[in-house]
Amino acid sequence: MRIIKNIMVITSLVVSPIMSWGQSPQVRKMNIENMFDMAESNSRNIHVSDMAEKEAEQAVKVARNAKLPAIDASLSGSFLGNGWIADRDFSNGQKAAIPHWGNNFALEASQVIYAGGAISSSIEIAKLQYQSARLDKEKNRQDVRFLLVGNYLEMYKLYNQKEVYLKNIEQTEKLLSDIKAKQAEGLALKNDITRYELELKSLELALTQVENSIIIINNQLVTILHLPPETIIEIDTSLLDNLPAAQNNSDWQDIAENSLPSLQQAKIGIEQSKKSETLVKSERLPSVALFAANHFDGPIIIEVPPINKNMNYWYMGVSIKFNLASIYKSDKKEKLAKLSTQKAIESELLLKENIQTDVKAAHIRFIESFTIYDTQMKSLELATQNYNTVNNRYLNDLALITDMLDASNSKLSAELQVANARINILFNYYRLKKAAGDL
Repeated sequence: MRIIKNIMVITSLVVSPIMSWGQSPQVRKMNIENMFDMAESNSRNIHVSDMAEKEAEQAVKVARNAKLPAIDASLSGSFLGNGWIADRDFSNGQKAAIPHWGNNFALEASQVIYAGGAISSSIEIAKLQYQSARLDKEKNRQDVRFLLVGNYLEMYKLYNQKEVYLKNIEQTEKLLSDIKAKQAEGLALKNDITRYELELKSLELALTQVENSIIIINNQLVTILHLPPETIIEIDTSLLDNLPAAQNNSDWQDIAENSLPSLQQAKIGIEQSKKSETLVKSERLPSVALFAANHFDGPIIIEVPPINKNMNYWYMGVSIKFNLASIYKSDKKEKLAKLSTQKAIESELLLKENIQTDVKAAHIRFIESFTIYDTQMKSLELATQNYNTVNNRYLNDLALITDMLDASNSKLSAELQVANARINILFNYYRLKKAAGDL
């Protein structure tokens, strides 16, 4: 088809609307895969998701720190005032001299050896949050890709529309010139000229709107890809040469089941809720830890009179802690955690239903786009036959120039609809891939 093959025309259509920006344009031909690769490197949305993934990865390392021993060291110097000693009835009070300069050095270490699964559960929750962050990144990547491909294909349609409007304007101007010539000969009315002048202005306005839409969409693509503002993205017309083949709905449902980030996140949400249940249950269990410490203090003021010497002592042992309040508090927490798990399970089932519906709808539209394409091909065939018939009659002075122009416009519009139908096949294919999480 002429619209698809005429790459030079498309290139000129790319450049012309953006020359009005007043900057030196930089034409850059890009296909869809080029855009995806560039977005991976330049898109701020993806960069934010990447930072969130790294943050969640670091949170896992922080959670693992709970398995390491805790070590505390302290060093202090002090000035001690004199004491005062008296009977229990506060009589016979007397001053008690105490060495004034004091020092303290302590080194303490502890290692939790059992916490009822609290530490391991916290680490597992952090790991699940990291997996969810990775899926967030993948979901954001697919959103960016779908936005890019939608704008890219819409811009392709606009270029096709612009070519049709330019051709219609050219033909209308030619017709207007012929009618003016006939009016000079007294063979046409002023009203005929006015009617076609209005038609010409209407076409010029529509052309301006299409050109502005091209500028807007081009700017959106350039902004997302972080290209220089004066960049003009040239459409790769060869992308319609190999259209995707139709697949069964069940195949796409399987892809969605295994690939869709939101569904994987729902499954992770269930696991997180189950780990939270374990975390709550751990409050009922004792915490066991090993500890050891060494102290170096002076002076020794627990003796009377105080002893002005340093004393070093150490100890080690096992500590067991049990939160008695958990006996009457944790029941409510456990019930809340179980309800959260049930909610996560129900949310996953609801999400599955919605996904199946979305994938089914996207698949129907994808199959429908092939039917539309076949219909438009038949319309093009009929428009071509009509054009050939009218053209032969026109050459033999059996048809008016208006009939010839109408036939030409119908053929041109039919070519446009065929090209757009092929673009719609591609768009519905990417929409189906987005619905299945495979974009």
